[in-house]
Amino acid sequence: MIPAAGLGTRFLPATKAVPKELLTVVDRPAIQWVVEEAVAAGIDEIVIVTSPHKKPIEDHFAQMTDLESALEEKGESELLARVRHINELANVRFVSQASPLGLGHAISMAAPHVGDEPFAVLLPDELFPDEGHTVRRMIDVAESVGGSVVSLTEAVGEEITKYGCAGYSMRDGAVVVVDRLVEKPVFERAPSNLRINGRYVLTPDIFDKLACTEPGRGGEIQLTDALALQIGDRGLRGLVVDDMGFDTGRRVDWLRANVELSLRGTDGSAVAVMLEAALESNGF
Repeated sequence: MIPAAGLGTRFLPATKAVPKELLTVVDRPAIQWVVEEAVAAGIDEIVIVTSPHKKPIEDHFAQMTDLESALEEKGESELLARVRHINELANVRFVSQASPLGLGHAISMAAPHVGDEPFAVLLPDELFPDEGHTVRRMIDVAESVGGSVVSLTEAVGEEITKYGCAGYSMRDGAVVVVDRLVEKPVFERAPSNLRINGRYVLTPDIFDKLACTEPGRGGEIQLTDALALQIGDRGLRGLVVDDMGFDTGRRVDWLRANVELSLRGTDGSAVAVMLEAALESNGF
């Protein structure tokens, strides 16, 4: 399940008419990177929750016979293959969320399509170009413990105040037993330096938890509140990963993603260092 109904206000005015999920990272929209990640992890059924003004996302994954015919007539075989690749990635379904009422509400919209099966949630702002490795590991942990799993990374300094934070009671290698979740904690009161980074594998009882979760700040239903109910019920695990990926909901990370992913496969380390220095000198 991929929630893509947000307003994308941090990228205005670019996202006034173009969904933020369709902003290009190197050579494809960000949401295509996420769908390919899910497919690489072994997932072939995908539900994307959008909003009424985000039909272009549906268009991106729909077959465009006129375009394909034109490319075929021009002998553009490579481009034709890349266009058809999008249509053949997976069985992609769409659900419309009329109002942006929070991540928890968006996930609940997918319940009729998920049914009584565990499922993965991939936030499209977070890119993990690791060929599905992180999600596959999370699925393995979920199958082993019979519960939900969140992906975690170590935050640097006060960065933890911008994200959901996980406290834990036990750690075995990369797997922690989560004992509490705090959304955007005050730095001095954060239960750990582990932040949630946009990947979840959830058991289907999360829908029952969401149904009895009261709206919080801004009238939104928060997934972290429903996960807190799972902690007290069947427990919750966290998988700590070293690769933090890219939070492309932030302009600086969107820029990093474009540069670093463009340089992968080449010796781009020096360029990446220069980029980081330039960003820091300009207040990023």
